[in-house]
Amino acid sequence: MADKELGTKTVVVAERGVNGESYRKSSDGLEISGNGSGRMEMGQRQGGGVGNGEEVDPELLEHAIQVLEMKNRKWYAYLTTRDFWFVLLLGQVLALCITATNTFSTLLVNKGTSIPAFQTLFNYIVLTVIYTTYTIYRYGFKKYFKLLLVDGWKYIILSFMDVEGNYFTVLAYRYTNLLSAQLLNFWSIICVVIVSFTLLRVRYKWAQIAGILICCGGMGILLASDHITGSNGGDPPTMLKGDLFGLAGATFYGLSNVFEEWFVSKRPAWEVLGMLGLFGIIINGITAAIFDRASFQSATWDGQVGGYIVGYTLALTIFYSLAPIILRMASAAFFDISLLTGNFWGVIIGIKVFGYTIYYLYPIAFVLIILGLVAYFLAGSMLGDSKKPWLGKNQEDGHAGFGTAKLKAINEARREGLVGESRA
Repeated sequence: MADKELGTKTVVVAERGVNGESYRKSSDGLEISGNGSGRMEMGQRQGGGVGNGEEVDPELLEHAIQVLEMKNRKWYAYLTTRDFWFVLLLGQVLALCITATNTFSTLLVNKGTSIPAFQTLFNYIVLTVIYTTYTIYRYGFKKYFKLLLVDGWKYIILSFMDVEGNYFTVLAYRYTNLLSAQLLNFWSIICVVIVSFTLLRVRYKWAQIAGILICCGGMGILLASDHITGSNGGDPPTMLKGDLFGLAGATFYGLSNVFEEWFVSKRPAWEVLGMLGLFGIIINGITAAIFDRASFQSATWDGQVGGYIVGYTLALTIFYSLAPIILRMASAAFFDISLLTGNFWGVIIGIKVFGYTIYYLYPIAFVLIILGLVAYFLAGSMLGDSKKPWLGKNQEDGHAGFGTAKLKAINEARREGLVGESRA
């Protein structure tokens, strides 16, 4: 019966490709074509190759996704995949990148250079040089300027939320204590869950909710440890002002993470990062000109400061470059809770750099957060969170990029011989 059904699908695909050359719109807006060679081939996109939004028959996608999800239906199935361990490790790499940026920011402040908006400007410049240049190379100037006219406003909103999330979060640490600022970071997770549920139609399973709560419990232990050891920074008189800045930063962070997940599931990651960098330069530059002008004039400038800014920029650029992968393979919620381990890594680095000591609750909290990340994917399908509800039942509205369920389905169909190799 299975062979008969498989043969039927192959015939359906073949019949759609025998009428000569056809043209249709791919998920990333590029015109693609397919030839009638007796069986369907993925359309030729600009640049060739796999994973950049090829148009594939919806019935073929449906079959391939069903095959992937039926391979193992045990409640712990996803935990046995390479994708899970890759996502878990990638989350820790991103947490280390954030820890590195925090470390360099602390070193800059210790040198008398506190310029939160200006120091982040270089990250957007690097993103623009790398990814905007590549986007223009792939699309050509005509298509690129059309992209700016049609979708530029969407990327402006994304860039604005990202820039202001960075700025207000760093600003909060100037006016409030460490404990309060870290507690406010939980709000970004709440924002992600609420926005994903209401706007993107994400429905969380019991294991995912349990995983998020376990991770938050681990973070609570870290905060309790800071309070016990007196490393929360006291109670400054400007605490309310700092808390409001922290709340604004956490809100912008949560919103930007959700919208970036939406963007990279529909568009090439290099396009999203290029546009984020381009508009980030403008928005961040204006922010720095308004709010960092006085700090810039009184800042200390020497070789060490330059080295710290270079280190900060490299760590942040790596973070931004890797974030789309975890947003595709997992979700904005998993992305945010993965970063909770950053406090633990911060203490590990701080032992050598700032002379910190580890309180016994820290390893317990770290293990608890990791267990929460594992629990998040219990009772999940073999595709994990890479199958996005807003892309359609068979991910037909999605982009076939690295880490997406659509590309996994295409590769499965290719292994079964239902789809030919894309042309270079």
